[in-house]
Amino acid sequence: MGSKWRKAKLALGLNTCLYVPQTTEESSSPSPNGVVESRHSDAVSSSSLLSPTGIGSDRRPTTPTPSSSGLRLPKSGSKSSKKTCAICLTTMKPGHGHAIFTAECSHSFHFHCITSNVKHGNQICPVCRAKWKEVPFQNPASDLSQGIPRINPVNWPRDDAWMTVLRQIPPPRVDVSRPITSLFHTPEPVIFDDDESLDNQPDISKNTTSVEDQSSNNNCIGIIEVKTYPEVPAVERSSSHDNFSVLIHLKAPLTSARQNGSRNPVSQNSRAPVDLVTVLDVSGSMAGTKLALLKRAMGFVVQNLGPSDRLSVIAFSSTARRLFPLRCMTDTGRQQALQAVNSLASNGGTNIAEALRKGTKVLVDRKSKNPVCSIILLSDGQDTYIVTSPGGIHPRTDYQSLLPISIRRNNAAGLHIPVHTFGFGADHDAASMHSISEISGGTFSFIEAESVIQDAFAQCIGGLLSVVVQELTVRIECVHPSLQLGSIKAGSYRTSMMADARMGSIDAGDLYAEEERDFLVTMNIPVDKSSNEMSLVKVRCLYRDPITKEMVNLNEAGEVTIERPEVAGQLVVSMEVDRQRNRLHAAEAMAEARVAAENGDLAGAVSLLESCRQALAETTSARAGNRLCVALAAELKEMQERMGNRRAYEETGRAYVLSGLSSHSWQRATARGDSTDSTSLLQSYQTPSMVDMVTRSQTMILGNPSPRRTLSSVKSFPAKSQPR
Repeated sequence: MGSKWRKAKLALGLNTCLYVPQTTEESSSPSPNGVVESRHSDAVSSSSLLSPTGIGSDRRPTTPTPSSSGLRLPKSGSKSSKKTCAICLTTMKPGHGHAIFTAECSHSFHFHCITSNVKHGNQICPVCRAKWKEVPFQNPASDLSQGIPRINPVNWPRDDAWMTVLRQIPPPRVDVSRPITSLFHTPEPVIFDDDESLDNQPDISKNTTSVEDQSSNNNCIGIIEVKTYPEVPAVERSSSHDNFSVLIHLKAPLTSARQNGSRNPVSQNSRAPVDLVTVLDVSGSMAGTKLALLKRAMGFVVQNLGPSDRLSVIAFSSTARRLFPLRCMTDTGRQQALQAVNSLASNGGTNIAEALRKGTKVLVDRKSKNPVCSIILLSDGQDTYIVTSPGGIHPRTDYQSLLPISIRRNNAAGLHIPVHTFGFGADHDAASMHSISEISGGTFSFIEAESVIQDAFAQCIGGLLSVVVQELTVRIECVHPSLQLGSIKAGSYRTSMMADARMGSIDAGDLYAEEERDFLVTMNIPVDKSSNEMSLVKVRCLYRDPITKEMVNLNEAGEVTIERPEVAGQLVVSMEVDRQRNRLHAAEAMAEARVAAENGDLAGAVSLLESCRQALAETTSARAGNRLCVALAAELKEMQERMGNRRAYEETGRAYVLSGLSSHSWQRATARGDSTDSTSLLQSYQTPSMVDMVTRSQTMILGNPSPRRTLSSVKSFPAKSQPR
């Protein structure tokens, strides 16, 4: 009898909206927005997050009453309250407003978890694998279409200053004729060519301008600053010098806003607009605080994009779906984007490969293109569908399969779409996230503390919103007829050298405003008694201005010469060359230590890092107190501590080391540890635009814009450094 009654109740609950009834006392009290409040999953309603009264209201969530349908609500003291949902792995507690579904096999789950599972085609019990005759179903026309907003179940204090940024967003104008859910429940097209059109965008020009033309163009940003530094200023005529180092130092120009003294360096009119796709993990492990912090961070991203920037969001768990196409972040676009993001709920597994495929498709299929484009990927787990198939006994480590071929750097198609990855928490697969970023030309950041996610996103978009150089190629040509290039040390940037070793090049990609790059070139200096001076190499630069779309050619960017006296005397090694050697040696030690750690030799890994740290302390630049060298020493010490034992390395050490390697190989800032904190030593490669955006994020979190906290970026070179 009990089984029949359960089936009858289940049948009555099929194809209905999940709605938790209010108590009689509360049901008659509308919210300040004129709608009745209810709870549902981890979704945050657009009105509760976008309205100034949504989070800060003094109203308390209402107490749910038992439902007479098959959608059971837990009662105090029942056994179900002590169980854990096998899908999201969170406890099913009474009084939290989560409907509980009990299957024919007697296993219970959160209703929103199991309906999502069924929606993706799974009609068997996730616990005992029993095949169900009757499956739960949730009508796509959810509470939002009935005017009932969802409430975030995260139990934060009502006066929590972290939520200030969400309160400040003006309430949206809801079009009652168009359900909000249509933004992300509509069928996806086969081709993602439904991106919002770009108005007043100039066509890409294939013209090439010289330095003189560039300097006279009022619309240009400026030209790259190029400096060259020989290892020593002189080599005796009768002597040779093997592996002689020459440093090529590049610094990107300021944005036009900074040139004009604007306080907003990433203002819309002074920079290249961006097409950004954020690929967000909403699997079951993201439930609760993690998802709420992700929504807050995405709110910050949306609010800091301009009307010419376009955003698309991909949400993924067991499958991936596009919430909305590339859309200009006008006032309307922001409202719709925030509504879509705030509707996200956590459930299911982690399918990174499908998510990246869909995110790439958004950018590949678009009809119109902004000058800058990128993908941001955030995940707190491991891919369970490609790298390790569900139920697989032998996990595969083919991380390249996670990334579509079309955006791999070694692909002949030449698409430049960097994927900046963010590993969230201790359980993510740092190796796969690092590989994805390396293969695509992006960076990998390790978000160790949940509260840092917004600062990490802020640092990333601070760079993306300040791109001033694109498709940069650096060419090095030997001048003296007896010279040949030995090596070009450029980290992860692609290098090439002619067969006769007389000419080489570096594909340096894009540069953010005021971003710096340092490349070391080695050669063998022969004996030469013919003159008092020797010209070594010439440096040329070719790049595209993202605003004017013109190619800029710096034909005479720099020439390196040294003296050839009879007697040179005691020579001092260039401080600039020395510090860059230290950076390269530290990065090499980190890579070697990581290999040792992966092979189980943690003691050997720690020893490698300690040896490098001691050697670094004896160098000229370190003794002079150079800030870059101080930061390197602190980073090496931190890595030693995180490799102290196997557990520490597995939980945080691997991700910390890989994020550091990503930063040094690209010479670009990544988030790791406390690197976004103003007191941290690990701020190498941060640009002023990144610092400004992180400061904006931190002041918004604090909810008090004054006094403003400022971050100081570590420069590779002092501001007044002159070439030797």
